[in-house]
Amino acid sequence: MFFDLPLEVLKTYQPEIPEPSDFDAFWEKTIKENQQFPLGAVFKEVDYGLSLLKVYDVVFRGYGGHEIKAWFMVPRAANQPIPCVVEFIGYGGGRGFPVDWLLYPNAGFATLVMDTRGQGSSWLKGDTPDRVSEGVDPHFPGFMTIGIRDKEEYYYRRVYVDAVRAICAARSSPMVDPGLVALTGRSQGGGIAIAASALSSDIAMVLPDVPFLCNFERAVATTDENPYFEISRYLRAHRSEQDQVFQTLSYFDCVHFAKRSRAQALFSVGLMDNICPPSTVFSAYNHYQGKKEIKVYPFNLHDGGGSHQDILKIELLRTIWN
Repeated sequence: MFFDLPLEVLKTYQPEIPEPSDFDAFWEKTIKENQQFPLGAVFKEVDYGLSLLKVYDVVFRGYGGHEIKAWFMVPRAANQPIPCVVEFIGYGGGRGFPVDWLLYPNAGFATLVMDTRGQGSSWLKGDTPDRVSEGVDPHFPGFMTIGIRDKEEYYYRRVYVDAVRAICAARSSPMVDPGLVALTGRSQGGGIAIAASALSSDIAMVLPDVPFLCNFERAVATTDENPYFEISRYLRAHRSEQDQVFQTLSYFDCVHFAKRSRAQALFSVGLMDNICPPSTVFSAYNHYQGKKEIKVYPFNLHDGGGSHQDILKIELLRTIWN
């Protein structure tokens, strides 16, 4: 059902979400601290029977110098540096296998898919442990409240830095034109793409589908579905920590990153999406500072338009890059 604000209201819905005064300083410090660790990106060619693609098992150093896994694929016929799409994965999923990520390389683009630390145990498998949190090895969700009492320790601080370093890893390949890099992802992956676009330079395009991690307080007040419900359940037990929890989350809210993003963007939203409510998506979209467009799917849930949206993204990438 249509449970959120009417579309005509959503189009102009631009809430003023309290932003920490040291937001930029926090992230500048975070990125700078992690620059001390060599990227150390290693691309090892592997054979998964995909005769039209070159496939690489990638390891690079993310937050804290921790090893992060990725897949990198490029059309075998490419004979010069080409545009690259860096893809981030939805909540609970891991990098799986190369056969799970064939869309963009088969459209003619290089593709790097970043494994999400600690995740990859609820749908696609993951291979990257989170060396900081208690879970260590990839495990079943949730992740929303790991370190939530302290912005320095919060889980997504590590993930956002991993994403920035994944972009650097993609650009380090001689098969990638470093000036032609797009970011994409669905749900959690869409939120990570928005954050990484603000924390990186010279991103050509951002393609976030039904982005998660936007307007946390609105999300928690509007849906009882996970992953946002993890925050509600935490506060149900830790009743005195509400202010501290939302203060921590304010450093990771993609609405604030959207205000700092300048790359061309194509969003998607489902008006019946009860996992990432439409008002949270429009919160980020309406604050987004680059050239932008949003595709609205009135009767869709959390699929971000599915293959219909994939076709639009391929068309846009070809239009811009050809």
